[in-house]
Amino acid sequence: MLSNRSSIEWTEDTWNPVTGCNKVSPGCKFCYAERFARRLQKMGQDKYRNGFKVTLHPELIREPYLWRRNKLVFVNSMSDLFHKGIPQEFIKSVFDTMVNTPQHTYQVLTKRPERLLELASDLPWPENVWMGVSVENVKYYFRIDFLRQVPAKVRFLSLEPLLGPMPDLKLKGIHWVIVGGESGPNARPVNEEWVRSIKQQCRKRKVPFFFKQWGGLNKKEAGRLLDGRTWDDMPALQPAQLF
Repeated sequence: MLSNRSSIEWTEDTWNPVTGCNKVSPGCKFCYAERFARRLQKMGQDKYRNGFKVTLHPELIREPYLWRRNKLVFVNSMSDLFHKGIPQEFIKSVFDTMVNTPQHTYQVLTKRPERLLELASDLPWPENVWMGVSVENVKYYFRIDFLRQVPAKVRFLSLEPLLGPMPDLKLKGIHWVIVGGESGPNARPVNEEWVRSIKQQCRKRKVPFFFKQWGGLNKKEAGRLLDGRTWDDMPALQPAQLF
């Protein structure tokens, strides 16, 4: 079994032992994963037989053991590992795989920081597991406060889709910030000054800043240049985790 090569700029591959989710905040309104899952369901792919309903795939838990080279992996790009519909034991089994494959670096992202914090003390946090939260506007800054209490070695923010200005970001205890505009047929616009402000805050606090995209209907055409260059800063990978 092979992992899925990803077009997401800040990762290399995806691993989806769970698919499906539901909307919890404005950033979910035009969810790319939901759109993709429904397309695959229409194509008859068995993994997406339930469309975008939460579906466990226990047969994929051991997939990372089979990868032949070290990878940087986005976990559950088509779901949220801390969704209430995913049993705690299943979450633990995902973490067991990540612990036992230290040659890979795993990026876990959630919009459900309350459950993350509830389970965090019962989960291992090795150096190769990066934990992040999605934050689309100032109303959801509380997710950052929850994340800060999780003992992950790398804690990161995904400010995508960026739906408003984000002044006074509390970056203490945060090790990486990703910013991106929304893409797709209904993409809401992003303001250049919102992005530049976040970049400046990161540089002031010496937090790696990654600008993913401007987005829009054609994200490739819009590109990812900010102030004449790309911004691809990332936390340092351990030597054994380099890909």
